[in-house]
Amino acid sequence: MSYSAPFSVDLRGKVALVTGGGADVGRAIVLALAAAGAAVGIGDLNPDRSDALAEAITAQGGRAFAFQGDVSNKYQASALIEAVRDRFEHLHILVNAAGTLRAAPFVKIDEYDWRRIIEINLTGTFFMTQLASRVMIEEGGGVIVNLASAYGHSLPLADHAPYVASKAAIIGMTREAARELAPQGVRVNAICPAEIALPNVPLPATTHNPQGRLGTPEEVASVVLFLCSDAARFVTGQALHVDGGLAMP
Repeated sequence: MSYSAPFSVDLRGKVALVTGGGADVGRAIVLALAAAGAAVGIGDLNPDRSDALAEAITAQGGRAFAFQGDVSNKYQASALIEAVRDRFEHLHILVNAAGTLRAAPFVKIDEYDWRRIIEINLTGTFFMTQLASRVMIEEGGGVIVNLASAYGHSLPLADHAPYVASKAAIIGMTREAARELAPQGVRVNAICPAEIALPNVPLPATTHNPQGRLGTPEEVASVVLFLCSDAARFVTGQALHVDGGLAMP
């Protein structure tokens, strides 16, 4: 239950919120932020895994707490932000890692699945970004990182049209949010992972990126850590690929 960054980042005194923070890439991001000294709110639909993660961080001397909520519901998204502020007083960093997908051929996509994927991936990211940016503007600035995907650009991903649509939209929304929020001191970026090895997810027989290997959640978390640090203070409106070169032209 630890994370060791390949570079030094000091986030002591900062308060972060990670949606979808109980598992996979979100969990790695939570651990990275906590290891850098940030107090971390962990939002997740599954209270068991987020509670366990918060308890583990606290046991190691960090500051973290878990809050169950559905980011696709505006009232629950707002409650999540207010819960973090009630506990830690501020909100300096938001990472939107909550997401879902379900495979289906385009001609057989169920309307419920389409709506649910869009609601969680895109609308949830919109709610959280909008609500958090209002708080950050009041507090003098902040950082927002949205998890998109390399498949939100020009890469095909068979049988995942709703997922691809949601991630492409996140990239566009990130850029426009960054444009509008920059004068208020809020930086907004997206990262676009692909071919990441995840626990309990079957590994593909082959990889397609030039590095010839799968990435790790920790490698994604390292990029998030950079974007949340002062080293990236002149970086906003970007969609950075973490994909071993998969999406190169």
